[in-house]
Amino acid sequence: MKKFLDENFLLSNATAQKLYHEYAKNMPIIDYHNHLSPNEMAEDKSFENITKVWLNGDHYKWRAMRTNGVEEEYITGEKTDWEKFRAWAATVPYTLRNPLYHWTHLELQRYFDINTILNAKTAKSIYDECNEKLQSKEYSVRGLLEKMNVKVVCTTDDPLDSLEHHQKISKNDWSVKVLPAFRPDKAMNVDDRTGFNNYLSGLEKAADVSISTYNDYLSA
Repeated sequence: MKKFLDENFLLSNATAQKLYHEYAKNMPIIDYHNHLSPNEMAEDKSFENITKVWLNGDHYKWRAMRTNGVEEEYITGEKTDWEKFRAWAATVPYTLRNPLYHWTHLELQRYFDINTILNAKTAKSIYDECNEKLQSKEYSVRGLLEKMNVKVVCTTDDPLDSLEHHQKISKNDWSVKVLPAFRPDKAMNVDDRTGFNNYLSGLEKAADVSISTYNDYLSA
């Protein structure tokens, strides 16, 4: 039987296999859009468990869990990390034919060398194995990026961000270049009057200017 998600996954002919294995596979990753934390990269954070890596802040997984009827306390609520992971594992079989199903198992394979299918029955063994590996330096934030041959990371940054963590990273001798990327979502959220006014105050402070007109706003 053909191995699930083998090395030729999605490579349906000899030309595709040649292009991937001989050219694309070993190319470095230039990631121009992600939501990695500059602070976690600056501190080279190590994660306590797979839930904190995989589920915290992942709105794609959250959406799938909600669609599957999982209660919010198992998603963003107060349930334990193990309980949240188990709820995600029970959801995974229902994501079949959605990219989440393939992403999940490719990540288990390529980061953790785990080829087991994730579901409610296999959740505990996979959880324990991932957590054990996460305790090693190879699985810190920087270790994981280096493991996947990442060369450039462009973070998602608001105009008010101080970029202090980028400055700290730039002083380190690290093979991965971390660059800020302009993401002014909050600056456009004029429907939230209270929040937007608070944002304006923050922008005035960050830019050290007074904002009373639209042109002032653009300049800031």
